[in-house]
Formats: sequence, structure tokens, C-alpha cells
Amino acid sequence: MDAFRVTGGKPLTGTVRVSGTKNLISKVMVASMLSDQPSTFTNAPVRLGEVDITADIARSLGSEIALSHEANGTLTMQTASFSTTVVPQRFAGLNRIPILMLGPLLHRTGSASVPMPGGDRIGQRPVNYHIDALERMGAKIEFVDNYFHCSADKLTGTTITLPFPSVGATENVIMSGVLARGTTIIDNAAVEPEIVELMRFLQKMGAIINLETNRRIVIDGVDRLKGAQQRIMPDRIEAASFACAAIATKGDIFIENALQSTMMTFLNSIRRAGADFDVTGGGIRFFYKDTLKPLAIETDVHPGFMTDWQQPWVLLMTQAHGMSVVHETVYENRFGYTRELQKMGAQIQLYKSCLGGNPCRFKSLVHPHSVVILGPTKLKGSRILIPDLRAGFVYLIAASLAEGESIITGIHHVERGYERIQEKLSGLGVSIERIKVEGE
Repeated sequence: MDAFRVTGGKPLTGTVRVSGTKNLISKVMVASMLSDQPSTFTNAPVRLGEVDITADIARSLGSEIALSHEANGTLTMQTASFSTTVVPQRFAGLNRIPILMLGPLLHRTGSASVPMPGGDRIGQRPVNYHIDALERMGAKIEFVDNYFHCSADKLTGTTITLPFPSVGATENVIMSGVLARGTTIIDNAAVEPEIVELMRFLQKMGAIINLETNRRIVIDGVDRLKGAQQRIMPDRIEAASFACAAIATKGDIFIENALQSTMMTFLNSIRRAGADFDVTGGGIRFFYKDTLKPLAIETDVHPGFMTDWQQPWVLLMTQAHGMSVVHETVYENRFGYTRELQKMGAQIQLYKSCLGGNPCRFKSLVHPHSVVILGPTKLKGSRILIPDLRAGFVYLIAASLAEGESIITGIHHVERGYERIQEKLSGLGVSIERIKVEGE
């Protein structure tokens, strides 16, 4: 299998350009399927594994997709008609995209069959919010042989109150509501920047959609949507990951395209920890200043501290002087990656209680969803298996920081969400090469 060999011990320095965000490109690709006209996306991360998977799913349903590596990536996509209403079983378990195909398929064909979606194993990610919402909008849904079989003459708008501001469920209801009969209201909606960008794209397509106060989204259904163009916003998760890598290694990097407006909570935490940043028109410079200070952080939905910032932040806190606490409130089982960091020398202890913040919805469960980190600790190179996407980048940071050589397998996970990751790290001075190793 393919692996990365990383020799650590040097600060990250230089300039890196973040790609368009993974958490948006796949969603607007699906949204484009609500129309029979072509749509074009610029600043698209066309070398991303997530884009490959989504494109393969769309092509299996009849979409035509053209990719260009010019101008930082361009993707043009058209679904003139659907050749089938069944998402093939081979796409089950790869990511969360199949469940989002329900809206386009139901609106344009009246029928949809999608397999149970997958994604990173970071806790329960039930689809019941999606299914309940679509049933309330008039869809008839059965689950048979690992497939959701859905039909609807016409979806009808209604008020959907989400028990938790789920990003995926919010996206699904939005894409189901834009062509529904009447008005769809989503209360307790997720309002992440990527969702606002999805709404902007749909408005360009002809949707009538508005974000109101108190996490409410209001959609007036229209009869037809057209193709549109959208520039994919820079990836705030990738930017934060590189920022943590630079500071943990006592480095200094400039991240082109990083947006202050989407990272304010993260930036405040960086400054409180004793590191610093400079914002310019073209991006953000992150640099180590002096002794890193420990912090207590609690993840939350936007505009809180993003759950996908949590893993690189934990790694950063292994280099802070003192005791840091991280309380994960979005996913109940997202600290499995810490075992490999402990093997490398990190002093991290997991707890089932809600530490460092208010009691969360996982307080009565048995899953460790808080950690205490003692630092600073020197990390040593190791052989590491990547279990999921976000853990993958953390292990690359840890290997860059560690003394000696690390062999990192399971690299397909990290390449699904970080475009040209080897090239980017190498450009910052990391000694990293792709090698072949025997499977485990």
C-alpha cells in the first residue's frame, strides 16, 4: 500500500495556498443536479479524493463532468437527465453524499434509492434527521436491504425543527425545499459558512432563500432552477491545520487565501495561546512567538470552535506549557486518534465527563468526549495508521514535529480531504516522501 515517510524535527516555514473547501464543493455539485443546465465552479479542489467520489456518484446517475487544473481548478457539471434513480451500492460507506442525492432525484424523477451513507468513524452520524424531514415534506420512504427507497409526486414545504443543528440535515432540507410546493422553514438550522455559500449558489440558480435570525432558514419553493457559477471558498479547516502545524513546530508560514471572516474563533484561540497571526489582503501569516500557553477549548457548531479544528488543536496543545482541556460537544467519539499520539509520547488522558465547559448532550453517555493534555512533550517517530480524514493531517503534523522517522499508512483518508498534501508540506520544508509498504 502507499504510505508517507516523514522525517521530523524542522520548523515549517514558507508559503502555502489553501484549496477550495471540501465541505462545499461536493454539496454544490449535488445542488447543481437540481437543474438540467450546466453549472461551473472555480477555485475547485479538483485533485481531491472527495471530488472524485462525488463525481463518480453523479456520473453513475447520468451527469457529465469536466475538470480542469487551470486557474486553481475548474469543474463544469451538467445533469441534463437522470439515467437511473438508484445510487449504486459500491458508493455505500465512502462518504455522506448519497443521502444528499434524495432532493435532486425526487424533484426531477419522483423516485430515489440510495444506500446507507458512510464517512469517517467519529461517532453516531444518524440519517434519521434527513429521513424524518423528507417524510414531513411528503416523501414515502422505506429502508430495505441497506437502501432507502423513496418516492414523492411533489415535495411540499413545511416547518422542520432540527433536534440538533446538523450540517448534513440542514443541507438536505435546503436542497429539498428549493423546488418544493409552498414554503419550507428550517428552525435550529446549521449556519456554517459553507451552508451560507450553498444558499448563495442556490439563489444564483433561481431559488428564493433567506437566512433569518435565531438559526432560521426560510425557503419559498420555485418551479425551476437554472445553471449558475460559483467560486469555491477557501478551506478554513485546511488553513487552521497548517496554522497549527506551523506554530507547533515553532515555524512561520503565510497561508494564501485564508479568510479571517471564517476563522475568527480559531484566531482568537491562537492569540490566547501565545502565538500570533497577521491578516493581509491575500491571506494570513501564522507564527510562533514565545512559550505556548495551555487553554480550555469547547467545540461547538458555528460560530463556535469548529469540531474539525479540534484534532490539530489537540496536537498543538501537546507543545503548550501546562494542562489544556478540550471538550468535544459535536461528535461523541472523536478522540480515537489520540492513541497514536500517546504512542509517539504525547501525554493525553481521555474522560467521559464534560470537562472545561457546560454539560453537553453526551454527558450521560459512556463515550470519552473530553481530553486533558499535559505539555510540552517531545514526540518520537512511529509507524502510524490513519483511521479517518482529520486524524490524517494531525499525524502528518505530529510526524513533522517528532524526532526521527515516521511511516504513515492509510493515506487515502487524508488525500480525500486535503488536496496535494505531500506537495504542500514539502514546500514548507517537511521531509516527506511517498513509498510502498506491505499491507497491515
